[in-house]
Amino acid sequence: MAGGIGSRLWPASTPDTPKQFIDVLGVGKSLIQLTVDRFLPLCPMSNFWVVTSSRYVEMVKEQLPGIPEENILAEPEPRNTAPCIAYSCWKIAAGHPDANIVVTPADALVLDKGKFAEVISSALSFSATGRYIVTVGIVPSRPETGYGYICAANAEYGKVTKVKSFKEKPDIVTARRYLAEGNYFWNAGIFVWQAGTIVSQFRRFSPGIADIMDKIAATFGTPQEQETLERLFPTCEKISIDYAIMEKSPDIYVIAADLGWSDLGSWGSVKSHIKPDCNDNTVVGQDVRMFNCKKCLVHLSEAKAAVIEGLDGYIVAEKNGLLIICRLSEEQHIKEYSAGI
Repeated sequence: MAGGIGSRLWPASTPDTPKQFIDVLGVGKSLIQLTVDRFLPLCPMSNFWVVTSSRYVEMVKEQLPGIPEENILAEPEPRNTAPCIAYSCWKIAAGHPDANIVVTPADALVLDKGKFAEVISSALSFSATGRYIVTVGIVPSRPETGYGYICAANAEYGKVTKVKSFKEKPDIVTARRYLAEGNYFWNAGIFVWQAGTIVSQFRRFSPGIADIMDKIAATFGTPQEQETLERLFPTCEKISIDYAIMEKSPDIYVIAADLGWSDLGSWGSVKSHIKPDCNDNTVVGQDVRMFNCKKCLVHLSEAKAAVIEGLDGYIVAEKNGLLIICRLSEEQHIKEYSAGI
């Protein structure tokens, strides 16, 4: 899934070039390229599918030239994750009805790629045995209020376990309780199922979306396909896969592990994954010279050189002639600060 905007990382991430297509960490690869890299031990490039906005199709082709062009699906407009997932899975099922499918965001970070491959392999093995949905849970390292949680039947790590419930983003008191109880895991938005499984789940729990997908699928491979997609897809309910399926289905399981995962949903989370200097400054840029600065994040995509003096706990980020200088403690307001620019 590669259709999001990532507005909290403005100005590096913008509607023209959202975060999945940029080198957020300064490692020489975009987040979608890193996502593909960690799945390569599990399947060939010909088995990768990308569903994105129509405005990003050329970007996908440029960054992932090994993916077959017909495997790049363009949503006519964003309708949240349930229609996005339904469209891609109906499309895959049309040509590969027995496919075992992994759905993942394109813009997250996973540091432990070896363990990640093991977890996904285990999830695929389990989903292949029946009409099960397996989700990947992340063992929490802190009482995080910015993520949804999965409550498992027990706290077994690395083993497939029945899900008791999904929880919305908690307040800090609740998050601390989740951490103490040990059987609550961050919801990474990674799902594993057979093609037939998810189609049947949509038919049961989200029949409106399923009906629209059936009508679109009837035109797959015909001259009417694009027109039908553009006409019917925007009529789908705008709803997340969690609300549409996960919170309703009794067939959900979780496999939890500590994978070094982050959704990189804020500049603060980006900072925590870049090696700091002795003053706890983290820098992505060509020639950045810092004096009397501490606890800062500097992310300069295009500036040839920069001199920064006297900042404590600030974000300094620049791209395409856009610049933000903002206290890290106030970064939750970046979306409103940058509105209309």
